[in-house]
Amino acid sequence: MELLKPLHPHHAPILCLPFHGHPSSSQSQSQLPLPMPPKVHVAVGKSIDKAVTLLQWTFKHFQNSEIVILHAYQPSLTIPTLLGKLPASQASPAVVSAFRSVEREQTMKLLDKYLTVCRTARVKASVIVTEVDQVQKGIVDLVVKHNIQKLVIGAVPENCMKVKRNSGKANYTAKNAPPFCEVWFIYKGKVIWTREASETPCSSSLSTQPEIATAESLRCRSFQYGKNELFDSECLQPNSARSATGFGIGSWVHGEITETGATFSSKASSCSSHCSSQNSSRAHLDTYLEAMEEKINNQLIETKREAEAVADEASAELLKCERLEVEAMEAIRKVNLFDSARVREVKLRKEAEDALRATVEEQQKLLSESEKIANELQMTMRNIALLDSRAQEANRRRDEAADELSLIQESISTLWQERQQIRRHKMESLRWLERWRSRGQVGAAHCNGVIGFPEELPELAEFSSSDLQNATCNFSNSFKIVQGGFGCIYKGEMMGRTVTIKRFHQHNMQGPMEFRQEVQVLGSLQHPHLITLLGVCPEAWSIVYEYLPNGTLQDYLFRKSNNSPLTWNTRARMIAEIASALCFLHSFKPETIIHGDLKPETVLLDSSLRCKICGFGFCSLVSEESLLRPSFRLSTEPKGAFTYTDPEFHRTGILTTKSDIYSFGLIILQLLTGNTPVGLATLVRNAASCGKLSSILDSSAGEWPSPVASRLVELGLQFCQQNRRDRPDLTPTLVRELEQMHASEERPVPSFFLCPILQEIMHDPQVAADGFTYEGDALREWLENGHDTSPMTNLKLNHLFLTPNHALRLAIQDWLCKS
Repeated sequence: MELLKPLHPHHAPILCLPFHGHPSSSQSQSQLPLPMPPKVHVAVGKSIDKAVTLLQWTFKHFQNSEIVILHAYQPSLTIPTLLGKLPASQASPAVVSAFRSVEREQTMKLLDKYLTVCRTARVKASVIVTEVDQVQKGIVDLVVKHNIQKLVIGAVPENCMKVKRNSGKANYTAKNAPPFCEVWFIYKGKVIWTREASETPCSSSLSTQPEIATAESLRCRSFQYGKNELFDSECLQPNSARSATGFGIGSWVHGEITETGATFSSKASSCSSHCSSQNSSRAHLDTYLEAMEEKINNQLIETKREAEAVADEASAELLKCERLEVEAMEAIRKVNLFDSARVREVKLRKEAEDALRATVEEQQKLLSESEKIANELQMTMRNIALLDSRAQEANRRRDEAADELSLIQESISTLWQERQQIRRHKMESLRWLERWRSRGQVGAAHCNGVIGFPEELPELAEFSSSDLQNATCNFSNSFKIVQGGFGCIYKGEMMGRTVTIKRFHQHNMQGPMEFRQEVQVLGSLQHPHLITLLGVCPEAWSIVYEYLPNGTLQDYLFRKSNNSPLTWNTRARMIAEIASALCFLHSFKPETIIHGDLKPETVLLDSSLRCKICGFGFCSLVSEESLLRPSFRLSTEPKGAFTYTDPEFHRTGILTTKSDIYSFGLIILQLLTGNTPVGLATLVRNAASCGKLSSILDSSAGEWPSPVASRLVELGLQFCQQNRRDRPDLTPTLVRELEQMHASEERPVPSFFLCPILQEIMHDPQVAADGFTYEGDALREWLENGHDTSPMTNLKLNHLFLTPNHALRLAIQDWLCKS
């Protein structure tokens, strides 16, 4: 530890009075030491602004006192490098030593600035600096080591009454400083608290340095007389000279600055020589002693007066503190009142939130009811408009019927001739119809319980040949829609509606077989995307279907009737509808239904461009065991186009559900590109591998969303794999994925159709104990993960049982069918 003082090279001489040995009162004061002004220690840090404020406050309140600047230097724990800050413990000793030298040099420059402030204020100052690990502990150690009685330190106020508890140096000093040290805590140039000294320093500590105290007293007195000259000459020195003066007397030893002893010994020797030279002038000494005694008395009087002023000031401060305590108590009372008011506000806010939540739930319920009523009203208006259009159509057809009545009368004679031929087939047809009815009842029983469809199928109507002739004006060519190798398809009017009549060739062996096959399959099925069978006419080998006005997908896709082009979301919806129908057929129990002739010509479109699959003349009902049997073969070849037929069927003769999936894959690629099916899979696969998929997409469909187009191309190519083992199955999950591609584009999904957890349309809605409906799989996963609270309210569930929401499930299925 070193006491650093900015001493001038030429100090005033130290006054040493001789001792004469006379028993007078003046002899007892043979060598009267000059009173040393009290030392005031100021603890400063690295902030120059805060340190200058502390020094200025000390200059103002401790005039004529020597200032000792205390600084606890804490080495940095990290070493800055080009790659960032490195912990000192990981750096090399050479790097740490070099950085510590730089830090000490910066500390010396900082202390030199503080000394410059003292010199500018013409105040005697010195420095004590130490190197410590903790700054607050280092300050307290300096107080103990140097018996510091007066200490000024910066602090942060708390309620303007006491030192803030989390203020590090001030709080630690207030708690751990010795009781003989009086501490002033300063904040922004004002005293916020003073810790009085409760005892004096230990006598042993003071007696260890009597010679230094005397020298200090003499030095202070010498400075009193020559102060102006000292500081003037010191201020004129350059920075290098002042640095040498202020720090040249000490050196760093073990992290502290130690003081050399040559200063005081030289001063003591000079004092004794000076005193011996004054023995010859005793008379002058007595005169000087009297003057000094008078001056000391005056100083005592002045000190007493100052003490009384300080006492008055202390009393005023005490009154001020008492007033502040009263104000603090009032503030605490107001804080308590505020806390009680805040608690009441929190309670009222919670009640308001509960009321708001109840109001929101009631509003949601009203909105759902309003939406339901609006949907019913919209459905009613749609039915009214449909009835109006049908009425107009009926009037028009009535006029047409009147015009064709004469043609019908001419056809009666022809019908009489054909009647005899029809009778031959009537008995055979009636016997077959009875067998078909018995099997149809079994098939209907198999269809019961299919999700989304009624448990009882509508009863098929049986028409006579005359009914069909009346509906088609004796199968007039003007009512003919299409003619093929199986027979003809007519448009007719019967049962108050427009129907489609498919008449098979009676003399063709394949015609009656296809007739029986379609009646057997469609009579036992009902699906939104399968054509609806309305009735049969066994004697005419005819089937009556619902009428779909927009023809086939083939006509609409290639715009043979100048139809407007299909948009991309309409095509995506058609893909999802065909997938839904195929998934239904392939999942039918106990026998899987294979269409076998799927192509754009067998996909019909209704007035809303909804797809319905027809052409079940070649479909097969095959059990799972038969499909797995290697020897399974079909007795007939498909009559469909060669390009849509499964390549493995041509090689093996085995028809499976993967055959329908191959045809479906080609239809997907056609809807994407608008091209013919020949070589289409290879074309799309090459474009996808080269990253030029957008170049082959049908531009008339609009701009395809990239995710939708990429996913459909991926599925189409997978479905068109040459090896049927590489083709994926049509699962309900895949069908739901296809439905989601277009659902958001066509119309918004009602909020109560969405699962609160997955935010997707529910397919298995289940009601939990909290009253909310969730997707079954999502809610079960929530409960299996250890949750026993509601996903919506976070409240504990009364039980963990789930209840199926059949009404909502049917509503969702109906909405999906209409979408």
